Amino acid sequence: MRTTKIRQGRYVPLCDHAGNLINDPVLLKLEENRFWLSIADSDIALWASAIAVERGLDAQVFEPDVSPLAVQGPKAEAVIASLFGDWVRDLTYFGFKQTDLDGIPLVLARSGWSKQGGFELYLQDSKRGRDLWAKVKAAGRTHGIGPGAPNDLERLESGLVSYGADGRLQVNPCNPFEIGLGNLVDFDKDDFVGKAALQKIAAMGVKRQRTGLTIDGAPLFHFEDNLPVTDADGTTVGTLSEAVYSLRKAGNIGVGMIATDAPSNLFVTIENETRKAHLANLPFF
Repeated sequence: MRTTKIRQGRYVPLCDHAGNLINDPVLLKLEENRFWLSIADSDIALWASAIAVERGLDAQVFEPDVSPLAVQGPKAEAVIASLFGDWVRDLTYFGFKQTDLDGIPLVLARSGWSKQGGFELYLQDSKRGRDLWAKVKAAGRTHGIGPGAPNDLERLESGLVSYGADGRLQVNPCNPFEIGLGNLVDFDKDDFVGKAALQKIAAMGVKRQRTGLTIDGAPLFHFEDNLPVTDADGTTVGTLSEAVYSLRKAGNIGVGMIATDAPSNLFVTIENETRKAHLANLPFF
C-alpha cells in the first residue's frame, strides 16, 4: 500500500481473522488518502467499517455513487479508443484515469474479469447510466460486439478465480493458499487481518487445492453448485463448484476444491448421473 501510486490499481484479496478469504477486490488509489475497493460478490462496507474502528484508524468508510461497466475481449481496446481517444492504449494493466465521456463523469481503468483483457468504466453519476450504456453499446456495435454477462466459460478455460463460485465464506470457506492466491500473501509485511492464522496454515500445509477437472459424458449445461467429488471407493475427496461444456476443449470442464492426495480419476454425480472426472491443470488454455 505504501508504494502504490495515484492512478494505480492492485489485486488485493481480503481475509477474516481466521484466514478465510472474504473477497478479492481490485483496489484503486484515486488520491493520496482516497481509495476504492471494487469488490466481488459480497458485502465489504460493514467489514471495512469495523476494521477501521477496531484499529483506531482516522478513516471514513462508505459506498460511493459508482457503477462499473466492463468492456472485455480482443476488440475492447479498439472500442474504448473510439470512445475516448488513442491515449487509452497507453494505460498499463490496472492503470486508470479520471475522465469523462461527453460530460459523463467516470474513471476508466484497464482491468476486468477476463484473460483477454479489457477496460472497466466506473460511472460516477448514477443518473447518467442510460446515457453511458447507449454510447458504449453504439461503439461496440461498430466493432461487431454487444451486451452480455461476464463470460463464465472463458473464466473457467483461463483459470480465473471467482469469489462466490470457487469459495464463499458462508458456503465453502477457503483460504488464499487453497484457492490459488498464496503468492499474494506476504508475511514480511506489517500486521494485517488474518496474518497469524495464515502463518499457521502455511506452516501446516494445505490439505485441499482449487484445481481443474474434465468430466466425461454428454455436454453439460453451465451450472454452479458444490457437488461432492468421490474416489473409486465412494469417499468424498472434494467438491465440484462449477462446470460447463467447452467447445475449444471439446469436452466438459470444471473447477473444484479437491484434496491434495486425491487420485487423478474421480467421480461426480450430476442430475442423477454418475460421471467420471479427471484432475486437470489450470488454466486449461
